Amino acid sequence: MKVTLFDFQKDALHQLRDKLAAARNFASSDHPQAIAFSAPTGSGKTIIMTALFEAILDEPDDQLEWPTSRSPGRPKDDLAPSGGGSVVASLNNIEDVPPSETGSSRELVVLKRRAGMEDVFAALSELVTYRVNAARAQSHLRRFMAIARHLTLDEIDDDAWDGAKGQIVEWMAAQITAMKSAGTLEAAAQTITHVGLRTLAVEHGTGVAEPETDYRIEASSLDIDRLFEEAGRVFGNGSHMTYWQANADRDALDVKVEVIVLSRQPSAMAALESAAEQAFDALYDTHKKAIAQIKEHRRVQYEKLRLATAKPVEVPWHLPESIDFKRLPTDPHWDRHLYVESDGQFRAGLGTWEAGVLKEELAKPEVIGWLRNLDRKPWSLEIPYETGGEIRPMFPDLIIVRKDRDHFMVDILEPHRPDLADNFEKAIGLARFAERHGALFGRIQLIRLHAVAAGAHFLRLEINRAATIRALLRIGSNAQLDDLFLEMGTVA
Repeated sequence: MKVTLFDFQKDALHQLRDKLAAARNFASSDHPQAIAFSAPTGSGKTIIMTALFEAILDEPDDQLEWPTSRSPGRPKDDLAPSGGGSVVASLNNIEDVPPSETGSSRELVVLKRRAGMEDVFAALSELVTYRVNAARAQSHLRRFMAIARHLTLDEIDDDAWDGAKGQIVEWMAAQITAMKSAGTLEAAAQTITHVGLRTLAVEHGTGVAEPETDYRIEASSLDIDRLFEEAGRVFGNGSHMTYWQANADRDALDVKVEVIVLSRQPSAMAALESAAEQAFDALYDTHKKAIAQIKEHRRVQYEKLRLATAKPVEVPWHLPESIDFKRLPTDPHWDRHLYVESDGQFRAGLGTWEAGVLKEELAKPEVIGWLRNLDRKPWSLEIPYETGGEIRPMFPDLIIVRKDRDHFMVDILEPHRPDLADNFEKAIGLARFAERHGALFGRIQLIRLHAVAAGAHFLRLEINRAATIRALLRIGSNAQLDDLFLEMGTVA
């Protein structure tokens, strides 16, 4: 439905966006910005309130405090109306949104965990997955400060926030000291604290201008303050103010100039970003068990921060209590699926290759469960691979769970047609995944149907072996992958 706004509603929307943009330019953890706005009645009110929440949710570093909040500094995800419940949490809770599948009521079903599989799901929660392009990349300084703040507000680590502030101040001080020792700070500071001027003499009648003299004047304090605020937006989270406050016993102008110079030095900023990246990873690894235990809408915030990097990173694989699924009532039944309908059955229309590989697996007595790994679901097992200079996700079709004495082995099986252009690139992606995380899994196999005189059979390339990984990382075409299948492929 198209909604037409009246002029006064359009004006209110533009004013709100302008206020939000201005507030974001100057807001930090130490310098909160207050926004007053009015929401007109009618359909325009919904649009304007939507714009407000979109702006709030756009930046995971933002904080919002309603004037009626009892405790200051509450994170935006904890906003709750007086009647109880969490407003933003309900918007973010992926388990409470309508089914993402479309179809008739006879086709759409909700699958729940199969009874008696508690130990299996516990084992699966120890595995990792990737989320390619799931979050906008942020600077590591912002990520580090944000996770520290979340850990403190979620009462996981009371000292994390203050510790992160102190750590960043130490890093900034170390880089500034290094610039002083190298003699580069003073020269750079002069370009900030002084402005160069040149006078020209214009000869009357001829219009010829000739330079007479050059001289420098001191920049005004307002100019320094403006540049200081610009530097603050480079660091984020009010780190420029934290450094300034930590050096309160020194000349305020000198401290501000140091921050400005530091923000303009690419090598120094790269060093800060590198240190923040390592600190983020250390903080996340220390508390990832505790993070896994908190509520879904809060845990998602940590995953977004974890994923907000230019290169894909692994996150714990969390399988929900229930999933939405689309199938036909006439689709065949398959035994031992990890999720089942209310009648305890699982129905699915599998592709010819999927069905053939699955039949081979279910014939093995040690196989106690399996998962059809659908594409692009919040719960899917996702593996990155590179194609055409871009990082893309792949979703292996089958996850197999085997019982091996007193523990479980989880296998990744990907039946994949050899004529597809991305075949060798996906094989390399699986090899890199196995190189990093192979110890967590059993078999990691790329599978294709191989026709011979005696008949067709499935040929499996076991990737979770050092020799196969080395061989795959050297190939550059589908033809080379074909040769590798013939050389190293096996039949189940």
